[in-house]
Parts: sequence; C-alpha cells; structure tokens
Amino acid sequence: MTDKNSEIMKRDLEVIWHPCTQMKDHETLPLVPIKSGKGVYLYDFEGNSYIDAVSSWWVNLFGHANKTINDKIKAQLDSLEHVLLAGFTHEPAVELAHKLVNITPETLVKVFYVDNGSSAVEAALKMSYHYHLNLGKCKPLFLSLTNSYHGETIGALSVGDVALYKETYEPLLIANMQVPVPKDQSESAAKEALQILEDVLIDKSEEIAALILEPLIQGAGGMHMYHPAYLSGARVLTKKYDVHLIADEIMTGFGRTGKMFACEHANISPDFMTLSKGLTGGYLPLSVVMTTDEVYNAFYCDYNEYKAFLHSHSYTGNPLACSAALATLEIFEQNDILGENEKKRTYIYKQVEKFRSLPNVKEIRQQGMVTAIELQGYDVKERIGLRIYEYALSQGVLLRPLGNVIYFMPPFVITYKEIDKMIEVAYKGIERLMG
Repeated sequence: MTDKNSEIMKRDLEVIWHPCTQMKDHETLPLVPIKSGKGVYLYDFEGNSYIDAVSSWWVNLFGHANKTINDKIKAQLDSLEHVLLAGFTHEPAVELAHKLVNITPETLVKVFYVDNGSSAVEAALKMSYHYHLNLGKCKPLFLSLTNSYHGETIGALSVGDVALYKETYEPLLIANMQVPVPKDQSESAAKEALQILEDVLIDKSEEIAALILEPLIQGAGGMHMYHPAYLSGARVLTKKYDVHLIADEIMTGFGRTGKMFACEHANISPDFMTLSKGLTGGYLPLSVVMTTDEVYNAFYCDYNEYKAFLHSHSYTGNPLACSAALATLEIFEQNDILGENEKKRTYIYKQVEKFRSLPNVKEIRQQGMVTAIELQGYDVKERIGLRIYEYALSQGVLLRPLGNVIYFMPPFVITYKEIDKMIEVAYKGIERLMG
C-alpha cells in the first residue's frame, strides 16, 4: 500500500463513522481510498482499478466523470449554485419538473422536490396522511410489503421490513403493518398475495392511508423480485378501497428494470412516486415526490386554513443537482439506452447460466439490468458476502453482496468485456466458498 493510501485510510479511521458498516471490521479489512473514477472504473492511489458493479450504491447510470453531466454542472455553477425554493424558483428546477411530468405515468403531474430517497418517502407518507385529514378522514396506518426497504429515517424505517435495520428502533416507529410480498416471480404467486392484500383492505381500509411498495424489485431485501401482475392488482384494490398507492421507484427508476420506470411494466399510475438515486446520474443528492392534481388540490387553500403542506429542506431543488438530472435525462433522450440495456440484460442472463451448476447456488433472478444470485447452505454468521467482497476487490471488481445474495447492478455504460470480467470474478468467488 502506498504512503498516500495509508495516510488517507489512517486519517479516515480517526474521524469518519461509515454507513452500514461495523467499524471494528476495519481493524483487519482495509478501506479503499479512491482517487478518481472514469466510466465503470474507480481508481485508488496505487493505480488499481475496480469495476463498479453496484453503481456506487445503485446511483450511477452513465459512468463516473461523464462528460455530458460534468459540463452541465460546470455551466450551472457559474450562474447559480443555490437559492431557496420557497417564494423563489429557477430554470433548472422548472425544466426538470416539466420533463419528469412528461416521462412518468400520466396522472403524476405535480413535482415536490426533496433531498434524498428516505426524505422523499417521508414526504410521501406525510402527504398521504395529510390528504385524508384534509378531507375529514383520520387514517394513521400505513401498509407495506414483507421484506421491504424504504430508507432509514423514522417514517421510512417504519414502513420497511428488513429486521437488520428496523428491530432496534421499533419503539420509535409510526403505525404500520405488512402484507406478504409475492413469494417469487410467477403470476400465481402475485395472485395469491393479492388475495391477502384484499382481505386486509376489507378489514382495515378505513384506517389505512396508503400502501407503499418497491415495484418489481425489493433492493435491500436481497433483490427479491415479483411479477407485474401484483402491481396491476394492487392498483385496482387500492382504488377500490380508497387507499393511496405509493410507488417507491428510488432504486427501480430510470431504466433499471428494463423500462424507464418499473410501474410501466404493469401500465399503472400510482398516487405517489418517489424518485432519487439515478435521477442525477449518481452525481448529487436530489429526490422528488411525484403526485396527482387530486392530491395537490386537497392542500390548495387560504393559508390560515392549516391545510398547507409545511414540509421543507434547505437544499430543496438545488440548481446544481437539477442540472445533473437534466443532463441525465438528456442522455436518455439522445440515445437508445433502454434498447442497449435489453441487449446487455440478455447477454448477462446467458453468461450467468453457468452459475446453476454450482451446488451452493439456490436461485438466479433477473429484472432488466439487475441480476441476483442467491446462495444456499450458509449461516448468516459466516458472512460469506464479506468473503466474496474481499476476493472481488483483489480481482478488480466492486461487489457488495446482500447477505447470501450476490448481485450485479452496473452502470449502463458497461461494455461486454467488462461484463465478462464482472461475472467471472463473481463465479470464482462463489466457487471458492466450497473450498
């Protein structure tokens, strides 16, 4: 390790508490100081390169140091870096909002800017509850799917169901209940889960403000996937029983599932859609809550009626972040990204077929540019994900397994040669677990 790498690592561990990390691990597991990035690669101070196979926590769409996005941010920086969005506005926020309205499901015509994924979920939950309250109904309960994840602020954590994140804070959380997620990607599993959803709505819909779900893929829940028929059915049932549908597309949005938004696979329009991560191409924090005229109009009143939605963030609608998002959408507009992704998805699926021959592989799942390989025969205490992570880094690939699930979610600009290396390293890492 170079003196520079060692210096940065030492100074980091003196002061930084890293997210989703047991810091004691770094007594034996070295941090990786990153100097730069280009395309799908991250580079450390020793000149080692790492294929970013997880898009730096699912945010990076078009590679690091993307020229189109870089140029847009630089141009914006010379004119306006930030201004409050209460009583003021600016062109990037206006332009981005119009573009989002044009590309999201048809009933989503209002854009509320927030800062990050968890904050968007918080805002959507509050909007839903407050909407019903403005109409004279008190609905303090939220419904979500088992195995779901929606963020780690108190409200977002409340509607999630990943015990690792949630159990410790249970006494602090808001009222929530879960219904089963479809057990697999079959249509029959979707129908089975929908029957349970309707039973709950029949019994509790007078108390339930909204059903929130991750469309098609449950990210932190081990990349569990299910059939679009569940989305279609859930939309019908939520309308029938006067319950909002919140589509959490923070991870699934912007092409990850094979369409621009996962809801398109079921041709549905939710009452709320939360977007973040890929929204800015992985450059800057920004999120939005998309909603309908019906919801918006329930808050439109004289200020002293106390129906206004008084929710704010200091950096709401930041011009630099909005400019990054505009550049990201420009790349989609000028290129057949979804078409190219479909070719790469097919190639990846063919390449991972060989994993089925490994006895420690339980299942292979894929939805668009997200592919998951679930392993079997290991206890969680064995931390096999950490072993694969370490091996992959030694081979120049960044993988960050979710427990016993190894997954690929690379930037869309990945080449076929880079796909080959990513898959081969993962294969050998899994193979090595068997001794």
